Amino acid sequence: MSSTPRITRRHLLTATAGLAAAGLASRESLAAEPIADRKAPKFKLSLAAYSYRKLLQDPNSGVTLNTFIDDCAKMQLDGTELTSYYFPEQITDEYLYGLKGHAFRQGLSVSGTAIRNDFCFPAGEKRDAEIQHTKMWIEHAAKLSAPVIRVFAGHQQKNVAEDETHRLMVEGLNQVCEYAGQHGVFLALENHGGPTSTVEGLLKIVRDVESPWFGVNLDTGNFHSEDIYGDLAKVAPYALNVQVKVVISGPDKKKVPTDFGRIFKILSEANYRGFVVLEYEENEDPRQACPEFIEKLREAMA
Repeated sequence: MSSTPRITRRHLLTATAGLAAAGLASRESLAAEPIADRKAPKFKLSLAAYSYRKLLQDPNSGVTLNTFIDDCAKMQLDGTELTSYYFPEQITDEYLYGLKGHAFRQGLSVSGTAIRNDFCFPAGEKRDAEIQHTKMWIEHAAKLSAPVIRVFAGHQQKNVAEDETHRLMVEGLNQVCEYAGQHGVFLALENHGGPTSTVEGLLKIVRDVESPWFGVNLDTGNFHSEDIYGDLAKVAPYALNVQVKVVISGPDKKKVPTDFGRIFKILSEANYRGFVVLEYEENEDPRQACPEFIEKLREAMA
């Protein structure tokens, strides 16, 4: 077995930022930094299969993941995000390679996938199952050539202290990130309620996970502060993937249209390079609404 030390995300990002001096090796200086080697923005458009959730869950709709891929091609997208929720219970290599091949023939990259997971359970069967589920999907993503998986941190369990919850989340993420790196897959933590519902809570986790295969899945609809766009700007430099909702809502929970132009300005200022994924959650027929919003994103991106 090689005795070469494991290179962590902190070491990698520290080197990228040019922090080579030994005196900078404190815990604070080794904390995760924004992705430092992006010199100019570049955007590619994709659509999340979650946008078609009602159709994909309805056996009478005639809509499958292959149908969804075809629709992404009709919209002239760069990628297709194949959310894990809509895969069959028993997933074979043949099925994964079939989806991958279908996307390729339609000129699409599989931009990523997304899973449900919760790393806040203490040691035991539930936690083991969450870790194993994530590892299984890392293997699936590698076979799909999906570069990134959107993951969650979890939610604080009853009678578990906040600091212990944080430790459990970080420990779980470190464990699966190590496995993800072995398969060439990135894990992107979404700002999705609980400890990740605020910029401070999200980045506290991000800064404590030690892996070059870890970053943020920036969801534009999941901050609900008085300054949503300001919060998005703080997190954008850490983003590996971006999911755009068509509405936002502040503390009053009143939905207002997302300012796509402002979103792309934030991403441009962060030199974000990667997929911008429409994740449509409103009530209209997604096969009608999504093409319209994709065109609005294209206009804002231009």
